Amino acid sequence: MSTKQDNEGIQEEFEREPVPSGRLKGWKSFLGMYAGEHAAGTEFMIGPLFLTAGVSAFDLIMGLLVGNLLAVLCWRYLTAEIAVKNRLTLYFQLEKITGPNLVKLYNVANGVLFCFLAGAMITVSATAVGVPFDLEMPKLDDTMPNSIPWVLIVVLIGAVISIIAARGYDTVSKAANWMSPIIVIAFIACGIVALGQLNVSSLSGFWEIWGEGREPFPGQIKFTFWHVAIWSWFCNAAMHIGMSDLSVLRFAKSAKSGWTSAAGMYIGHYIAWIAAALLYAVYLKTPEAQAFLNNGEAPPVAPGPLAYNAIGWFGMITVVLAGWTTANPTIYRAGLAFQAIFPKSSRFWVTIAAGSIATLAGVFPAFAMKLLGFVALYGFTLAPVGAIIVFEHFFAEKWGIVKDYAEARGITFNWIVLASWLLSFVLFYSISVSQGVFLSFLTLPAWLLCGLIHLLLSKQFQKR
Repeated sequence: MSTKQDNEGIQEEFEREPVPSGRLKGWKSFLGMYAGEHAAGTEFMIGPLFLTAGVSAFDLIMGLLVGNLLAVLCWRYLTAEIAVKNRLTLYFQLEKITGPNLVKLYNVANGVLFCFLAGAMITVSATAVGVPFDLEMPKLDDTMPNSIPWVLIVVLIGAVISIIAARGYDTVSKAANWMSPIIVIAFIACGIVALGQLNVSSLSGFWEIWGEGREPFPGQIKFTFWHVAIWSWFCNAAMHIGMSDLSVLRFAKSAKSGWTSAAGMYIGHYIAWIAAALLYAVYLKTPEAQAFLNNGEAPPVAPGPLAYNAIGWFGMITVVLAGWTTANPTIYRAGLAFQAIFPKSSRFWVTIAAGSIATLAGVFPAFAMKLLGFVALYGFTLAPVGAIIVFEHFFAEKWGIVKDYAEARGITFNWIVLASWLLSFVLFYSISVSQGVFLSFLTLPAWLLCGLIHLLLSKQFQKR
């Protein structure tokens, strides 16, 4: 099958046109991508961070069950439905609605946030590469790099990940398909070994690891069932209700490929999170961790040493691969965002630039150590823009408004979109700050309000 290629010999990604039928992919391609991306580097961080938040056994197990199901339903019935209907990237689809000038502002914010998330995964991989060098690992409250070797390791890992992402979706998908089975096996092995190290031989013993929960570590907030359920639903809000995964699901032959997100949610965001939490539970029983706690400090969360302690070199290698499988598609998405800003630029080199930003972010451990809070902010910021696309897709005809208004009227800046996002963002972010409300609790209200304001303002002002 022939494919279009750019000047570097990289396959054309159809950034500004619908994906042709000859390039569509079956569900297996997405199964590997979702399993690889979501049973990956973030999981080694998030599982332990739940323990630092003092979550109970019931709240963790049931909260993850409910939250991940809601996420899968969003991917299947919102993202995938729109993706196979239009077969456009998020950025080109949004440009039709907002106009090219406004979409550039969104693309900058989207691309930079993606780079920061990818940077956190580069940090995760670096904790594994640092094990044989006996590298000092970043602490939970660290923000700055702690050594020159740390910086060099991050730069090396970032360079490799960026090149893979720059090769395009096919290369990203193949890398995920190759790595994801290894990572899944390693997570399961880590969980089993950790249970043995914790002397757990029954369900009641497993339950007692978390028990009724405990007080959160210094600097962390207490997580309940609702924190776990809502956070796990919206930790990928930018991808599903925020419509970022239009950029990958546009290659799907059918909207049913949206169900493959369940592989990521229930292998990665369920089994892998729990397995990683077990690794951290083992570490918390060590004299080193107890010394931190006795001093009123939070023990460090370093995925590399945790996995190495459980399954040796296989665990260390898995952490490296796990960081890659999250960072690869994330940098790919960031590259598409920046490509939309500079449409005449080479996609390969734009993606390399995105990878460079991610690598710079990875040097600073704060993005990984504060991952729960960062992901909540990331989803809250980007998700409401996806509501513009969703509400237009499902309600434009019923409300009698023009779809893709900027393209239809030839305008470059649709102020209605900016007003809708700003009003919803400012209102609910102010509530979070002033009332101390967990930000993920406000993601859905902000998303709904943004879509509704867009319909109302469009109905009113398009008549003029």
